[in-house]
Amino acid sequence: MSSDDQAIYYLPGRGGRVDEGLGLALQSRGFVVYGRQLFGEFQRLRFSDQIQAIAEDLKQGFWREDALVVANSFGAYLYLHAQTLQDPFPGKVLLLSPIIGATAAPGNGPRFSPPFAERLLELAQKGELTKPTNCEIHVGELDWQSEPAKVECFGELTGIPVTVVPGGAHMLDKKYVSGLLDRWLPDLVR
Repeated sequence: MSSDDQAIYYLPGRGGRVDEGLGLALQSRGFVVYGRQLFGEFQRLRFSDQIQAIAEDLKQGFWREDALVVANSFGAYLYLHAQTLQDPFPGKVLLLSPIIGATAAPGNGPRFSPPFAERLLELAQKGELTKPTNCEIHVGELDWQSEPAKVECFGELTGIPVTVVPGGAHMLDKKYVSGLLDRWLPDLVR
């Protein structure tokens, strides 16, 4: 981990790598990308060990006001659970298409139920969820995996602003994400 001003902590979706996709987009903007690969050895850890490892990463290398965290899909689910083990994260957090709990595709489509599927919403409803100091969420209007209505409810309960992207699916359009990163990321002085 690093306290370098150009460092960013990134958690991709399930099975994702920090050096592909959005991780590469962050690198192309001049950031050194740290985080966890969500496959292989890390994926084989118990859920509690995964969120503990993420909490420790953040505490040791990114616990400051100018720190940046980007988490996508299941990576956002892990991040939000890791946040429950800590005081409010002091840096900036961007959650894209976050998994908030169990979900099912319309009709007889696929179902997904992550570990502790109802925990985040239950903590939020009780007002007991530790949330980051500066966070925003973006979710696609057509995203059955994140369920925009559930994400909006979560945002209302926690005070985290939620943007529902018209016509967006679980994988948000690259052009939308690029514009979002242009606005959200600080300009790097080189």
